[in-house]
Amino acid sequence: MYHERGIRQPEIAARLSMSQPRISRLLKEAVARGVVRTVVVPPEGVHAELEDALVERFGLRDAVVVEVEGAGFDVIPALAAATATYLDATLTGGDVIGISSWSATLLESVNVMRAKTSSVAQEVVQIIGGSGSPEVQLHATRLTSRLAELTGARPVFAPSAALVGSRELRDLLSREPAMADAMKAWSRLTLALLGIGTLEPSPLLRRSGNAITPEDQARLEELGAVGDVCARYFDSAGNPVDAPFNDRLIGIEPDLLRTVERRIGVAGGINKAAAVRGAVRGKWINILITDVEVARELLAD
Repeated sequence: MYHERGIRQPEIAARLSMSQPRISRLLKEAVARGVVRTVVVPPEGVHAELEDALVERFGLRDAVVVEVEGAGFDVIPALAAATATYLDATLTGGDVIGISSWSATLLESVNVMRAKTSSVAQEVVQIIGGSGSPEVQLHATRLTSRLAELTGARPVFAPSAALVGSRELRDLLSREPAMADAMKAWSRLTLALLGIGTLEPSPLLRRSGNAITPEDQARLEELGAVGDVCARYFDSAGNPVDAPFNDRLIGIEPDLLRTVERRIGVAGGINKAAAVRGAVRGKWINILITDVEVARELLAD
C-alpha cells in the first residue's frame, strides 16, 4: 500500500485498524529484512560512482565528472557548463575568490554562468599577473570583472605580466600599490578557481606573452614536470619543480595557495590526464571538475 500504491501512512493505519507508529515500525522492519529494497537509477550523463571513487582515491573534497565526446578544445563547453553550475550551487556568500587569469575554460564558464540575485562574494582577485599582449588582454580582464559582476563582488586586478624579465623587475612591480594590494588579498582567499596546464602552453597563454620559452620547456621536461597551476610547475607526484623562471613569476606562491579552503581545478581532455593527476596528488587542488575519460584514466593507476 505504501510503496506500490503511494498511500500515506495515516490512511494505511485507518484501513488496517492499526496505529500509525506501528505502521512506521513495520515499514522500517520491511527494509531491515530486505522485503523492500531501494534502487537508484542515475540519470544519463551522471557519474556519481566515478566522482565518489575520485574523492576516495585522492582525498578530494568534491569531484564533478561530465559526459563529453572529443578531446582538446572540444571538452571546454561541457566543463564550462559544469563549472558554472557548481559555482551557482556552492557560492553562498562572503567568499573571496581567487582566479587564474589565462584559462580559456574558466573564461567560458563565466560566459555561461547566471548572475546571482544577491551578493555571494566579497572580492574576485587575480592570483597571477593578468597583463599581456593587447589582443588578448581583454580576456583576463573580462574573466575577473565579469565574475565579480555576476557574484556581486569587487574585482581586484593584478596589473602585471605573469612572467617578467628579471627577479629585480618582479620585486619592483610587486611593490607597486595596485599590485601590492592584489598580493595582500591572496592571504584572504576562501576559494580559488584554477586551470590546470600542460607543458605545452595553451593558445591563449601563448598569445598573451606570458608563455614559457622552448628552452624553459625543455628544461622542465628534464626536471620531470608534467603540468602547472598558475605557472607553478609540478612533477607526476605533484611535487613542485624548481623551474628556472620561478623567481621571475608574479603569482601566488604554492604554500599560500594550499592554505585556501576550496581549490577548484577545472581541466579535461586526455592530453591533460598527467597534469590533472599531478595536481590532485600534490594537493594543488581539492575539488576537481573533469570529464569521464580523464576520470577513468586517473582511477586506472
